[in-house]
Amino acid sequence: MSSIAYLGLGTMGRGMAANLVRAGHDVTVWNRNPARAEGLEGVRVASSIAEAVEGREMVLYCLSDDAAVRAVVFGQDGLLASVGPETIVVDMSTISPALSDEEALAFAERGVPFLDAPVFGSKGEAIGGGLWVVVGGAAEVFERVRPVLDAVSETVHHMGPQGSGARMKLVGNLVVAAQLEALGEALSLGRAAGLDLHRVLDVLHVTDFKSPIFDGVGPGVLAGDYSPSFALDLMLKDARLIQSFAGTLNVPVPGTDEVEGVLQEAVERGYGSENASALIKVVAARAGVDLTDARARL
Repeated sequence: MSSIAYLGLGTMGRGMAANLVRAGHDVTVWNRNPARAEGLEGVRVASSIAEAVEGREMVLYCLSDDAAVRAVVFGQDGLLASVGPETIVVDMSTISPALSDEEALAFAERGVPFLDAPVFGSKGEAIGGGLWVVVGGAAEVFERVRPVLDAVSETVHHMGPQGSGARMKLVGNLVVAAQLEALGEALSLGRAAGLDLHRVLDVLHVTDFKSPIFDGVGPGVLAGDYSPSFALDLMLKDARLIQSFAGTLNVPVPGTDEVEGVLQEAVERGYGSENASALIKVVAARAGVDLTDARARL
């Protein structure tokens, strides 16, 4: 088993840290607000990043955005100033490839092995150990970290050299955003056409365009339940990352451009802290339909 420092105990971090403990790893945690560690059994709580990472074989973190990663890694008394070459650093955040590359270069200059290993999934998958991890970095470093990643995931995919994980995460999130938009449009059209939306979801579940996203989000939409497992404002952040990344490669992403507009309107309507699927409320409002169903709320 490995000795691990886990930095950040937000929506994803608490679940991952708990699963690492359950797998038998020795886990020290740090969070800017120490109260977030309350109730997290089997961990040692550090008062600083330096204390958390001292003597650890690996450091993992999954933070909300570029600004949070930059503060933890490059800030005064941050990770870069505290970690040595005996420790492997694994960034599991969804961030810009440019920042991921910047991290890799900075750690390499200190002789510290680094992997970019963002995850697909949200709060439920983090708690249940069912995330899907995409990893960029040296194969030999990946093999050393693989047993730790297995403890928090359903599948782990080594995508290639450094930066490949960060890039794959944006490619995948493009598909996630498109599916949420497509589901909203399909349900809105179905409602306007007088179809029973429960039966619409039944068809989406069994046909060749079935999707776990449709299965997971659809019933919540009919119930009017947008409890956050992945916040809409983070999806807006991801859409903008996709647009910026695609722009550097001169690849048009018109579908993502459309979704970004819907997400922005959703934030303006006050839905930013709701689940990312709340963008569907904007799609439905534009269509002049109500997708909630009294039967789904019983």
